[in-house]
Amino acid sequence: MTWTVYLSGEIHTDWRETIAAGAEAAGLDVRFAAPVTSHEASDDCGVAILGAEPDKFWHDNKGAKLNAIRTRTMIEGADIVVVRFGDKYKQWNAAFDAGYAAALGKPIVVLHPPEHQHALKEVDAAALAVAETPEQVVAILRYVIGGKLAGYTDAAEAAE
Repeated sequence: MTWTVYLSGEIHTDWRETIAAGAEAAGLDVRFAAPVTSHEASDDCGVAILGAEPDKFWHDNKGAKLNAIRTRTMIEGADIVVVRFGDKYKQWNAAFDAGYAAALGKPIVVLHPPEHQHALKEVDAAALAVAETPEQVVAILRYVIGGKLAGYTDAAEAAE
């Protein structure tokens, strides 16, 4: 079975690439999906496709709705949703994605630095795991998808 993992949240660092490379190195049968990670494209998609808006509210509203088509579809199709909250920006959209995934009953892994624990306590409470590094997310995926825990041998491997 190929697992689909949706990588939501912060777009300013290479955390998605770190997780994808780690999953590939671990030989996991996984497909990753993500939102559009170009800030400009994400912000302007509505007006670029559907026409200009003089009011910034409607400019943003058009883009948010188009982005929601992608985001909702990918979260609905995901086996696991990883939600990353970074240091530099508040990712309100990531919090919404986490809530949407929780409402759908999707397994959620939250990824954020320790200093965000209090601010994200409700999001963390809905998650099945809270990680601080992309490497921890890879270890979680290795365990839940591949059934492998670093440093442990299962009975079948021990018998060989």
